[in-house]
Amino acid sequence: MNPRYQIFVSSTFRDLQPERQAALEAILEMGHFPSGMEVFPAANSTAWELIETIIKESDYYVLIIGGMYGSIDGGGVSYTEREYDLALASGLPILAFLHKSPDTIPAGLSEKSPESRTKLAAFRAKAENKHVLIQAGGNWC
Repeated sequence: MNPRYQIFVSSTFRDLQPERQAALEAILEMGHFPSGMEVFPAANSTAWELIETIIKESDYYVLIIGGMYGSIDGGGVSYTEREYDLALASGLPILAFLHKSPDTIPAGLSEKSPESRTKLAAFRAKAENKHVLIQAGGNWC
């Protein structure tokens, strides 16, 4: 019997809905269990407590980075980067998908503020330096 893994999918949401959907479908097609914000149940705990629990219970972590840094927590870090840091600290195997040419992403799907663009660039560099990027065709590498 083949093992079935829980795979947490992390990204900004609004700008990467098609990419997230493709990742979730691929995970299901492989016979594994996707998890991420789309499948969070209603709960009494805070959103971060729920995310933290689910990431720690996952077997793999998939990161998708496009042109947005995302919603920032009270400490000035995006929730996506915070999820990544937790997965890294938890020792989860991480598969990172980064847009090959972020400068070509349409303005409506990209960060506008210089501060957010700088944070996104640093986050991309962090992910690139820690993990092999997976060739996914098109503009994703």
